[in-house]
Amino acid sequence: MTAPDEIRAALSRPYRHGAHTSFAGITCDGPLDLSGFVLSGVDFSGAHFPDGVDASGAQFIGLSWFTGARFAGDARFSGATFGSDARFEEAQFDGQADFSATDFRGIARFDRARFAQGVTMPGVTCNGNLSFEGARVEGAALLSEGECMGGLWLDHVALPPETRFDGTQVHGRLWLRGGQIGNRAIRAEDFDLAYGYVWT
Repeated sequence: MTAPDEIRAALSRPYRHGAHTSFAGITCDGPLDLSGFVLSGVDFSGAHFPDGVDASGAQFIGLSWFTGARFAGDARFSGATFGSDARFEEAQFDGQADFSATDFRGIARFDRARFAQGVTMPGVTCNGNLSFEGARVEGAALLSEGECMGGLWLDHVALPPETRFDGTQVHGRLWLRGGQIGNRAIRAEDFDLAYGYVWT
């Protein structure tokens, strides 16, 4: 078990290019409050957060890996900024997953992630590719009013019938092959604007 204060102390050190702190595989002993923090690079791959994470308004500088992490409580990243790639592949979100107005300045990868209580992502911006390949979402998915500069990848994603994309703009490729909303295929018409190629 790793104490939240230990994690906060390690991540409050000044950022050095190419350096990061590894908390891969740890179990956090209590809720982790990173709200408003400016974080140096961190690897949380395979980490377990039984009481959730609040990173609302946080600034992630450098490495930001949550590959295979499990959030048993709520995961709050609303208003956060990821200065580099944000990797959430195969992450498990058991509670609420809130990425409202999050700014991804690299790629944002949620490939094969599992969302047990939905995902909230209105107003998100992503300079790189936003990818949900093979992800599974239960509950509701609010993906409206977003802007994906590097395209949107929804290969074989499973989204709930209540999914909303209204107001979302996709600059670059829109990949929809095998993607489902409820029991129907995702269509290009589900998006207000898609400027690049569309694969269905």
